[in-house]
Amino acid sequence: MTVEPGRVYNVDCVKGLAEMPSGIVDLAFADPPFNIGYDYDVYDDRRAANEYLAWSRSWIEGVIRALKPNGTFWLAIGDEFAAELKVLCTRDLGLSCRSWVVWFYTFGVHCTQKFTRSHAHLFHFVRNPKNFTFNSLATRVPSARQLVYADKRADPDGRVPDDTWMVTPELPPNTPMWDGFVLRPQDIPDRFPPHSDTWFFSRVAGTFGERRGWHGCQMPEQLLGRIIRACSNEGDVVLDPFAGSGTTPAVAKKLRRQFVGFELSRAYAMRIEERLKNIKPGDALIGPENPALSAPATKVGHAAATRRRRAKPACVSPVVARANATLGQVAVANREYATAIAEAFIASHQGYSADRVVADPALNERFRENCERLSIPGAPADWNRLLFNLRKRGGLKAVDTSRRTRIPFDQMEPYVYASEIAWRLLQNADGSSLDEILCDPDRARQFDRVASRIAPGKPAFEYRWAALALRKEVAKGDGILEHVRYRLAQRAFSLDARRSFPAARAHYVISVGETRLYVGFTADLANCLFFEPSRIEVAAQQLDVKSFSAKDVRLNYQLFEPRNRQPTAFRAARRTRLVRGLGPIGNIEKPEQAA
Repeated sequence: MTVEPGRVYNVDCVKGLAEMPSGIVDLAFADPPFNIGYDYDVYDDRRAANEYLAWSRSWIEGVIRALKPNGTFWLAIGDEFAAELKVLCTRDLGLSCRSWVVWFYTFGVHCTQKFTRSHAHLFHFVRNPKNFTFNSLATRVPSARQLVYADKRADPDGRVPDDTWMVTPELPPNTPMWDGFVLRPQDIPDRFPPHSDTWFFSRVAGTFGERRGWHGCQMPEQLLGRIIRACSNEGDVVLDPFAGSGTTPAVAKKLRRQFVGFELSRAYAMRIEERLKNIKPGDALIGPENPALSAPATKVGHAAATRRRRAKPACVSPVVARANATLGQVAVANREYATAIAEAFIASHQGYSADRVVADPALNERFRENCERLSIPGAPADWNRLLFNLRKRGGLKAVDTSRRTRIPFDQMEPYVYASEIAWRLLQNADGSSLDEILCDPDRARQFDRVASRIAPGKPAFEYRWAALALRKEVAKGDGILEHVRYRLAQRAFSLDARRSFPAARAHYVISVGETRLYVGFTADLANCLFFEPSRIEVAAQQLDVKSFSAKDVRLNYQLFEPRNRQPTAFRAARRTRLVRGLGPIGNIEKPEQAA
């Protein structure tokens, strides 16, 4: 048997791992039997301790052999053997433990003679402690220097979070208590933030829509989503030696990773195959990314939540009242739900603007969950459009959105051209504005795919934010446009001559044969990433340039000497002049104003 990515094999994991080529897996996730007597389809979960540990060693050794030298291994395990397997992996098998995450869940099995278990252990191991994948920019939070001290030395990207969480020092009013303890984590804001090493995800209980009735032990999709996003990249190979209900390969496929899995039960393997047939790359994950934001607090209660879903959204705050008052021009059907849109935004935005909530996939997922919780009619694209309408008419002015997304425009230079080309292509296809593209999750994912092909390696949010920043940048130059002229270098340079360019700021034009491809700006003409032949070739292919040859690529430039006043506006105005004068096929001539 030859094991290749793209399938879940009906075979014992030890045998399957032995058949795998070594060093092909980027990320492995294993949720093995805990040896607690669970009734599986064909596996005996009642082994002697020494037998269980010997079996565990054999399959873990197979996982390590399959990992790349910079690969990552996550192990989910219960209390009974957590200590032994951590020692086995680190001291005996040479892995390095990056994090010991505690998964806190609700709907634990009720006990009468001990405290009800509501946690499992997630060990985050790597083969090489100096070389592994961890997408820290996707998890960073503002530092105390930024939020408290306004220290100019603060890293604008924030910092990687602590691995210790704390209870809020003061409980909210009317929080239900029992002998000094809070009944549910939802009653304490930010009790289990997603960046800490204690994770709050509900167990997939029998009444949940996510539940696969044919398998009793099922991981939530969002929990796997967090691990796969953090420890792998699109196109990487994700391995699950105990495929079970198929959640790992399902989430890997949705997040555009390759997958391979093993499942001992033939019945389970067949059902996993059926599950995977109904999934397309880019599909949304099931469940809330941060359950604490979407589950009602104890003081609300199930009955109150049910009444709220059946009733029209009520005016619950001055912000929501303002939302109602400022949507007079919106259609009646939409105005009726303005209060609920405002409430969903308040529960989701984390201090950011409406633009950030729509453009950031993580925040938009939270917004979507809250819209679903409030039973707002429509689909995610409708909710995003309503949010933009509400913002445009001043319905969110009372909301504190002072938390800034600090990515200076100059830092976007290595990929902003990819965002603009993706925007132009989608605009050409159906006339969509940028807001329309970002509001529609399917169109936004299409935008991400195009941008990532041209300038790979960035999270989806950064491509989207670069397009929004470009729109604002261009608008700055409109007021002085009539005073700006452009003069390009008379000589058109070949790609071979690009290293001789001066290390200076400049506007540039890329042409392929007779076709003007793109007008851009760079802070370092000699080292502009877009001048790499491979990137220009991909951009030309996306823009449907026929018969591409690097020999046909020509570069013209104009050094940038900004005026003493309004240098940013002057830069933007000159760019607009070049775009209008040359008509490149990859630029947006005049971006529309924000909705």
